[in-house]
Amino acid sequence: QLDGRKRIKNKLPLWYNTINIYYPEKLALEQCSSEITAGYKSELIVGNKVIDLTGGFGVDAAFFSLKAENVSHCELNKELSDISRQNAETLGFAINHFHGDGIEKLKLSDDVYDTIYIDPSRRISSRKVYLLKDCEPDIVKEKELLFRKSKRLIIKAAPLLDLQSTIKELGSVSEIHILSIKNECKEVLYLIDEGSNKTDPSITCAVFNKNHTATFTFRASSESKFVLNQYSIPMAYLYEPDVALLKAGCFKLITKEYKVKKLHQHTHLYTSDNLQENFIGRTFKVLATWNYRSFVKQQAFRKANIICRNFPGDPGKIRKKLRIKDGGADYLLFCTGPDNELLVIHCERLA
Repeated sequence: QLDGRKRIKNKLPLWYNTINIYYPEKLALEQCSSEITAGYKSELIVGNKVIDLTGGFGVDAAFFSLKAENVSHCELNKELSDISRQNAETLGFAINHFHGDGIEKLKLSDDVYDTIYIDPSRRISSRKVYLLKDCEPDIVKEKELLFRKSKRLIIKAAPLLDLQSTIKELGSVSEIHILSIKNECKEVLYLIDEGSNKTDPSITCAVFNKNHTATFTFRASSESKFVLNQYSIPMAYLYEPDVALLKAGCFKLITKEYKVKKLHQHTHLYTSDNLQENFIGRTFKVLATWNYRSFVKQQAFRKANIICRNFPGDPGKIRKKLRIKDGGADYLLFCTGPDNELLVIHCERLA
């Protein structure tokens, strides 16, 4: 119990700051949603009748209950189901708890839901799986049932899955939401609405930082049609996109949205003379730029943070070769520039 409480201190502050909360084994706590992502998902549900088919620790169902009047939580693990029920009562969330298989509940009932949420297990017999067809339950196998029983289906899938391949596997997707916290891709959500037949869904990148949430929405077709012919040498400021944008495959449209220039077709770094404060990602002030050979000859850094983008070598190898210790305030970005030359850019990171 003490270990569980420590684990959720930052992830679930409401649970942490409430007495008489019970905690399950650590795997359930590692796999459950954070309050930040659960709150975001609660804005995606439609209607008043919602069911979470793979309820787990119950964080998502708790936030769904703040938006919908009738929320059901299904969980195969008896102990986890009991813990979720007990905690919901302690926290004052109105949720219907069912111990059992959520898919079987759908099959045996005539109930139709406004929203079905499902987060299939990606750990089968102690091994990790990623494809939807390999997870439990098998969404690909049961998708017709899920479509028939809901007006909106929300699927949480592994961040490693390719977006376009998953769209083809599901047949139709209305929206995709990619959630990132502190530049780490936490969740990828696929929304399928009743009667939808979309193979080019809107893709929303939601980036949660300490003080605000930034979003960027586009379609893959718009990204592919956008022509970007000119690339730029590093200017006064350099930008590294958040992992959510990279996962979404948004490499060109952001130059238009944020008024920045790209360094190279395959170098996902951007630059501008004027500071673009709203850029979604990390921002750096450029202090100096060298071609790689010149930098190696006059290398004077003993300590720096090294980042590689479209460069033949990883930070570990570069650090060993140039004898640069990790850390400090200096950043060295190793990349390929607009004329296919290897560059080293010395930067300081801006808040």
